[in-house]
Amino acid sequence: MTTSSTDLCVAYGDGIGPEIMDATLAVLAAAGARLNLHPVELGEKVYRRGVTSGIPEETWQTLQRIPLLLKAPITTPQGGGVKSLNVTLRKTFGLFANVRPCVAYAPYVPTHHPLMDLVIVRENEEDLYGGIEHQQTPEVVQCLKLISRPGSERVIRYAFEYARLKGRRRVTCLSKDNIMKHTDGLFHGIFDAIAAEYPEIESEHMIVDIGSARVSTQPERFDVIVLPNLYGDILSDIAAELTGSVGLGASANIGERAAMFEAIHGSAPDIAGRGIANPSGLLLASALMLRHIGQSDVAERLQNAWLKTIEDGVHTADLYNSHSQQKVGTDDFAQAVIARIGGTPRKLRPAPTASGPLSAAVKPLRPHQTPEKALVGVDVFLDWRDADRDPKVLGERLAAASADGLSLEMITNRGVQVWPRGLSHTFCTDHWRCRFRRDGEAITHQDVVALLGRIGELGFDFIKTEHLYTFDGKPGYSLGQGQ
Repeated sequence: MTTSSTDLCVAYGDGIGPEIMDATLAVLAAAGARLNLHPVELGEKVYRRGVTSGIPEETWQTLQRIPLLLKAPITTPQGGGVKSLNVTLRKTFGLFANVRPCVAYAPYVPTHHPLMDLVIVRENEEDLYGGIEHQQTPEVVQCLKLISRPGSERVIRYAFEYARLKGRRRVTCLSKDNIMKHTDGLFHGIFDAIAAEYPEIESEHMIVDIGSARVSTQPERFDVIVLPNLYGDILSDIAAELTGSVGLGASANIGERAAMFEAIHGSAPDIAGRGIANPSGLLLASALMLRHIGQSDVAERLQNAWLKTIEDGVHTADLYNSHSQQKVGTDDFAQAVIARIGGTPRKLRPAPTASGPLSAAVKPLRPHQTPEKALVGVDVFLDWRDADRDPKVLGERLAAASADGLSLEMITNRGVQVWPRGLSHTFCTDHWRCRFRRDGEAITHQDVVALLGRIGELGFDFIKTEHLYTFDGKPGYSLGQGQ
């Protein structure tokens, strides 16, 4: 527990953001939070000035000096040409773990799952959120999925350390490695290796589809869930809604030297300025922040006062139900929480009395031996729009590019093998993957360049290549159908 004040950047956000931030700061002050506030500008107004990141230079400078941010929701303009502000902040400051507690507050917040109390730890920087997308043919666009060994290890180890720190009993990993055997397969493999280092914590892996289904019907069986970025984004909102209201969801974005705390809901411009927004998500996010910076005493006071307010039936319109006693607006809800500071709930579980900083779970990466890497082939992608789009015709023409033992092995379209041994029923677009390998031998970059020259001379439009490597003799690429 710290008795000194902590510098904190505050972003008021857009839509309902300023209203719920004012309410949250009033509760923080009344609870005795020891904070030096530094307002920063980011969001819609900055986007409108032509800053594509939504973050002006002066805010960047402040955040570099004070890498701790409490952020209200922001509005991202529709259409292209702008970046996700959250993704930019997470990547720039290395906020690799997104921690989202999802707790039921039944019966005061109605839910079908009154025993629900789980935490989602979402990888926050990689996966499809790299934003690497291309269109190289008229009919097909692509998005690159990136899963790294150090990125996966860091967030998975964090999940186990978090479980140990918080007294959680089980960590569940969700992935889709039955289909994405290399990307999700790497994530799952690292999970299994790290789980072995924590024998006192139960561990399990589920395919993300059945795992998500079970979260939606049996959330009480889960404790800590760790998963890649996209799945975590989707599942954390589902889990928050299962508690009774996504408006109560809080999020901590944790890095080794920086952290950002926010409500998970949006800026709700349709109700902005009406004084009816629920500040609970941002209040609970501020409680996470207080624990992170060593002010657990204040977090406990704030959270218990909030729990007692909910228990006493003082609810904003979005929560108003048969257990409600009084419908209030944003400011009156904050005042109700302030009036209950020092109290504790009678039926809801009180806030924990102590908790270490969320960054305490950041540990050094495990040493990893560099494997032997060999270039064994190349996938050449073509934009080919022959009138009949007959893979047999393409295979026969493209086979002429084979030379020096580097020969055409297969052609796929949208991941389905269409040559050789293709079926006439398969629908094909204008985007073709053509695999060339030299049987049993490595190739060189010069071989690839010469191959592309021959393909160009045949009149084909090659749009990209992917080199095929083995690592310690194991293929580092997906195999084709029937291989």
